Amino acid sequence: MNGEEFDELVSFFDSMARTTWLGGIHDTLKEKTGSWRDKNVLDVGCGTGRLLLRGADEADKLTGIDLSSEMIKASTQNFFFHNRSKKGEFLIGDACDLPFGDESFDVALSTCVLFLLPEPEVGIKEMIRVLKPGGTLAMLNPSEKMNQMEAFQYCKQHNISGFEQTAMLKWANVSTRRHRYISDSLTSLLITNGLEEVTHHEVLDGLAIITIAKKITR
Repeated sequence: MNGEEFDELVSFFDSMARTTWLGGIHDTLKEKTGSWRDKNVLDVGCGTGRLLLRGADEADKLTGIDLSSEMIKASTQNFFFHNRSKKGEFLIGDACDLPFGDESFDVALSTCVLFLLPEPEVGIKEMIRVLKPGGTLAMLNPSEKMNQMEAFQYCKQHNISGFEQTAMLKWANVSTRRHRYISDSLTSLLITNGLEEVTHHEVLDGLAIITIAKKITR
């Protein structure tokens, strides 16, 4: 994978982040992570920064990292347009080799990203590494149920059409070719790597999973 693959998809991903279905998931994920007040928050694969904007009035600092230089430019612009430039810092970087020291962040997020990685476990371990003890990890991943047919049926049942449907079907198509997850296997992976209090929250009628966990306090 390289950032250039995603440079031309900035408009698509920004529009996707503003769909009713993904925007609602972002709201739920933010709620499940609790208050970001006075916290240092990292979004791995930040895209255009829409998720981080949800906590811009709370957090002490918001950091986004993405492999695509164009996504980073878009994130910077979005924070500028919302008068939040002083709160956000955006860097080009690899989810599997985060350019941050150990125990740097209170919250580490990743949505619609880890399942794209050749080795998702490496990215998860990196997120855990940069989390402070007691810090919160939050992820959104497609579940084993996710596929184009199930996504199409979900859209039909919930009257989702147009671009919103197209975006979900594309996500479903990519997930079937990359990685999908079962809650139990995610729990085992996270506990093995030093997390606890792992909870899963089904979204999109079980087609995707929000996972929340805490890093063990030594």
